[in-house]
Amino acid sequence: MSGPLEGVRVVVLAGMGPVPFAGMLLADMGAEVVRVVRPANRRQRALANTEGLRPEHDLADRGVDAVAVDLKDPDGVEAVLTLVESADVFVEGYRPGVAERLGLGPDVVLERNPTAVYARLTGYGQSGPLSRQAGHDINYVAQSGALHAMARAGEAPRPPINLLGDYAGGGTVAAFGIVCAVLEARGSGRGQVVDAAMVDGVALLTAKLQGLRAAGLFSDEPGTNWLDSGAPYYDTYLCADGRYIAVGALESDFYQAFISRLGVDTRNWPDQQDRDSWPRLRKLIAGAVASKTQAEWAAIYGGTDACVTPVLTFEEAAADPHNAERQVFQSIDGVLHPSPAPRFSRTPAREPAPPSAQVVDVQELIESWTGAPAVSRR
Repeated sequence: MSGPLEGVRVVVLAGMGPVPFAGMLLADMGAEVVRVVRPANRRQRALANTEGLRPEHDLADRGVDAVAVDLKDPDGVEAVLTLVESADVFVEGYRPGVAERLGLGPDVVLERNPTAVYARLTGYGQSGPLSRQAGHDINYVAQSGALHAMARAGEAPRPPINLLGDYAGGGTVAAFGIVCAVLEARGSGRGQVVDAAMVDGVALLTAKLQGLRAAGLFSDEPGTNWLDSGAPYYDTYLCADGRYIAVGALESDFYQAFISRLGVDTRNWPDQQDRDSWPRLRKLIAGAVASKTQAEWAAIYGGTDACVTPVLTFEEAAADPHNAERQVFQSIDGVLHPSPAPRFSRTPAREPAPPSAQVVDVQELIESWTGAPAVSRR
């Protein structure tokens, strides 16, 4: 065990996407995280081996123990509540009302442990007309307004995989809220409910853009701004070998460092900030970049302030000298693990390890946490 959250105990009801990711973030930082899963029958185990994600590949479960509990059985619910009595945090990702119907709602949990943090991680939140509606990352990002901005001019919006809703606005913001509530509970001696909604989290990520919009510096027309591929000096360009480089030469000094190394005469090029000439400037930059391979451009711009970077695959990113020195990724049993972040000088995060396929006996865990044999309260 290591990390700034060592000693914090977390019970998580199994869920998808952001829920296990939040658990992973807490476990990476040293928290003891237990995931409550459904008991698997023989057919489900067979399907998991042939069609599903194998345990060693489900990285969101690294550092997390699993206990198999039937939440439709009162004894199963009682076992979870007994664990909660010794926990600091309880996390669920069901639609509003489901945890209550299981007998694991906030009132019940906080009655059993008044100092616990009860985190509810959903797409639309615990209130509002959409709160009980189904959805996925793309829906929550669209609802926040952010997806509208993720498009090139004249093209359809492109969802950023499910990184923005599930993991940034969902799991990461939820983990932040959990840690805040744990810190407050240690001072007040009182727990509380954390309502973490992915729509809220993604909307929060747009804070800077909202200020720029209010100042008239960011247009609601996608693909026309500095950071959304509108500016030709902040975009990706195709190289001679079919690979890409990323150009982020926003400031004038960085832009001059960029164009001065393109190997072409740029004296008659349009001014960097002449928006009317951006289409022409883009063609000029594209033509110059297309003359060399990605590796050649990486060598030309390496060590400069031109803000030019090769667009790397995941395997290339892991092998890159900078990332390798900092161990941004670690290969464990052939699986590429992103390393825990951020980094701490005195209480380093837990070293990544393969997720375990083993299920911990819930009664043994109760005895470990409480120091006493488990007793049914039915």
